[in-house]
Amino acid sequence: MSLELYVDSLYTSPYALSAFVALTEKGLAFTVKTVDLGSGENKLPAYADRALTARVPALVDGDFVLTESSAITEYLEESFPAPEYVALYPAERRQRAQARQIQAWVRSDLLPVRAERDTETVFFGKACAPLSETAQQAAAKLVHVAERLVQGPQHLFGAWSLADTDLAILLSRLVRNGDAVPAKLRDYVEFQWQRPSLQAWLARHQPG
Repeated sequence: MSLELYVDSLYTSPYALSAFVALTEKGLAFTVKTVDLGSGENKLPAYADRALTARVPALVDGDFVLTESSAITEYLEESFPAPEYVALYPAERRQRAQARQIQAWVRSDLLPVRAERDTETVFFGKACAPLSETAQQAAAKLVHVAERLVQGPQHLFGAWSLADTDLAILLSRLVRNGDAVPAKLRDYVEFQWQRPSLQAWLARHQPG
């Protein structure tokens, strides 16, 4: 078996990060390959003819190629199930559904926050202008929902799940820029960043 993960060359895509974390948590051997989105490399035939949606991440498993991070992580969860491999989602049915709800929400809602606090803020410390009124409303919604979800300082469902990573990355857009975020959520974000799989992603930003 030969697994390859295609990610953006700047390592700033939260969706590529999610797939990378999933593979790392599962303890799977895989090769990371980069695609230069800035130059449009993802739209060239060499990539687009294989990766159906011409986006990152893309997972290559032999002759099978899959794009879209949520599809990739569910494929990995079914292909490499617990207990032999680390579970990406809670074992309990309703909690598992909630975890997927959170993942779908952070990918589809809160566009003003994602637009005005891009992930260069998270990874490179890029300074951003104050949030617009629309983005402030979206940020308030994010904080409100996150406060209801995060009941403890560590995990949403008692043990780690991939939803923790995805929610923490979205909250990081505000935290890393110094926007107003309750201390409980800041602590939650910082705890998630200490996870070895996330540190492995961060290490790819280091010189050399």
